[in-house]
Amino acid sequence: MAYDIEGSLLEVCTCNILCPCWVGEDPDNATCDSVMGWQVTSGQVDGLDVSGRTVAALVHIPGNVLKGNWKVALFVDDGATDAQQTALVNAFGGKLGGPLADVAQLISEVVSVERVPITFDIREGKGTLKLGSVAECEMEPYRGPTGQVTTLNESIFTTIPGAPAWVAKASSYVRDGSKYGLASVNLQGHNAIQGSFRFQHA
Repeated sequence: MAYDIEGSLLEVCTCNILCPCWVGEDPDNATCDSVMGWQVTSGQVDGLDVSGRTVAALVHIPGNVLKGNWKVALFVDDGATDAQQTALVNAFGGKLGGPLADVAQLISEVVSVERVPITFDIREGKGTLKLGSVAECEMEPYRGPTGQVTTLNESIFTTIPGAPAWVAKASSYVRDGSKYGLASVNLQGHNAIQGSFRFQHA
């Protein structure tokens, strides 16, 4: 099997709540600038164990999400070996096909691939994502009357294909994209998404 990985997603962007990209509409501010992180709790890529590793990205979406043309700086946590980094970049970069390639096909340019210290933490639903000195985000999902998280299902776009997304709010979203030719951000109270995933492809 090319890959079989499962874990959690933390994502923030510059759109209001809920980000229109997820339902195929144009972003609130003409463009959408996000930070996404996928933590692999268990799984393998091309037979290599990648459990405990995290992949993250700074993303610029220049218009409607479905039209692609994304510009991306890609990161792997600094605990990864060279082999793990290669395997994860191949998978998330779309080279191995499957659901990850469905998302990766929207990328037109990867400006950088780096290893940095990554903090990915979820406690009682509250998520923290930090990428070295590049980005820092805090978020928490909305909840319904019973206390269950509010979910988005069957959306035309998703960064966790096959799984419901938790509608969330970022209490803070800071990123420095200057090194990568990407926008820098400092916002409070904007869109966030959380969720669990399992990506499989033979």
